[in-house]
Amino acid sequence: MLFHYFLKQFVKTGTLNFIDSKGKNHLFSGSSTPQITFRIHSKTLERRFCYSPLLAVGEGYMDGNLTFEKGDIYDFLAFCAANFQKSNFSPLETFRDYLAYFRRLFHQRNPIHRSKNNVAHHYDISEELYRLFLDKDMQYSCAYFTSLENDLEKAQENKKHHLAAKLQLKPGQQVLDIGSGWGGLAITLAREAGVNVTGLTLSEEQHRVATERAKKAGLDDRVRFYLRDYRQEMGTYDRIVSVGMFEHVGIQHYREFFRQVSSLLKEDGVAVLHSIGCSTGPSRPNPWLNKYIFPGGYCPSLSETMSALEPANLYVTDIEILHQHYAETLRHWRMRVMANQEKIRHQWGERFLRMWEFYLASCEVAFRKRGYMVFQIQMMRNQELAPLTRDYIGEGEKKYGSFQ
Repeated sequence: MLFHYFLKQFVKTGTLNFIDSKGKNHLFSGSSTPQITFRIHSKTLERRFCYSPLLAVGEGYMDGNLTFEKGDIYDFLAFCAANFQKSNFSPLETFRDYLAYFRRLFHQRNPIHRSKNNVAHHYDISEELYRLFLDKDMQYSCAYFTSLENDLEKAQENKKHHLAAKLQLKPGQQVLDIGSGWGGLAITLAREAGVNVTGLTLSEEQHRVATERAKKAGLDDRVRFYLRDYRQEMGTYDRIVSVGMFEHVGIQHYREFFRQVSSLLKEDGVAVLHSIGCSTGPSRPNPWLNKYIFPGGYCPSLSETMSALEPANLYVTDIEILHQHYAETLRHWRMRVMANQEKIRHQWGERFLRMWEFYLASCEVAFRKRGYMVFQIQMMRNQELAPLTRDYIGEGEKKYGSFQ
């Protein structure tokens, strides 16, 4: 059986007990721990594992055709990541890499109408769902843990203050937030730094919620949100920030993105980009994530990002890599989803719950084991305005943190 051969070649560490669709046990062992026992309830799924394992695992788990008798989906994915690190690439894997490269050239084409559809697929599900697992400010991006003792609320506050410090804000400045999400960052910057913020989003649900939040906070005269693509924005800004949006831009549009940032940024302005990235170089899109969670999404490498940024009349004045911060963020989100699983199951069904559990578990494993990280890039039109040292970041964090 092809799947049996695949597992025999793959398992180098730990013990995997696979129960096939006929109830027969197959044991594969490289070491005594960790131990995983899983069952496949479909012969078709066994075959699919061999030529599209990522899609097969995700869809099998969603449909209930892949179940666990020892361990859970997170344990299984961590087991696979550990063994993947020890495996040798086969000719089939190399061939799949070539196919993935050409596929992403089409997949990453994101004109405005397609970008809006991609955003709606994920972000327009329901405000109610996101409130079940996000922090109270609804930050749907990597938190910043100054200590692993931080809870999610504290870590997300840290993130906003960290970004505010890097932006070097001054009262009265005009700030553009590209991909403003549920509005929490824009409202925080306006309230704590005294700036005026324009937020851009393509999500109708996020636009509605963010607008309501600004009004409720009494800041709707200084914080405004628009259903608008970044390519449609005009004017100039003192500061530009973009958090968790660059992953949706598309590789073919990176240069266009940075040219637009440059054209919107004043000569003495500062821009900060916060994005998921891949530290092992250009990657191939995850087919399951692209199909079910983030159509059109891609996690760039720094090399891909920098090659697009350098011609854009912007100087990079600071780069920071956050290695384990998103893994911890995802762990908190996953625990909250599972704590609210009955509500989610009742509202959206078992398959939807399994889909979100798999999404958060697979992403957490990717950040812990597969070389994914978050990077923050600070950019300026005039590099002479860059601070001599990074001491100002800590000083700014303390200033904004005192507002709590």
